[in-house]
Amino acid sequence: VQLVESGGGLVQAGGSLRLSCAASGFTFDDYAIGWFRQAPGKEREGVSCISSSDGSTYYVDSVKGRFTISSDNAKNTVYLQMNSLKPEDTAVYYCAAYPGLCLTADFGSWGQGTQVTVSS
Repeated sequence: VQLVESGGGLVQAGGSLRLSCAASGFTFDDYAIGWFRQAPGKEREGVSCISSSDGSTYYVDSVKGRFTISSDNAKNTVYLQMNSLKPEDTAVYYCAAYPGLCLTADFGSWGQGTQVTVSS
């Protein structure tokens, strides 16, 4: 299982970024892909998840209405569209994979992370 994140960067508050998680080495359709983030000095936080098998999606309350997770199964890629970004969204963002559904996920495969910095 290999996961590679991309799309991070520096953006002003109110701006947008789209993160990508390119997956390889497994049958993408059977997996849940989650996005997590970790800010300096804080614990890792689950941000969003999509179950590739049925398309169900989940979001942490702090990003609902601003972030959208989507999956392109043909490209084995999951995206996280982040709009109306806030300085508190600043973190390293990771994607992770689990062979099942989001609700029962115990993520064991992780990417290397991509830095998102939102300036005020």
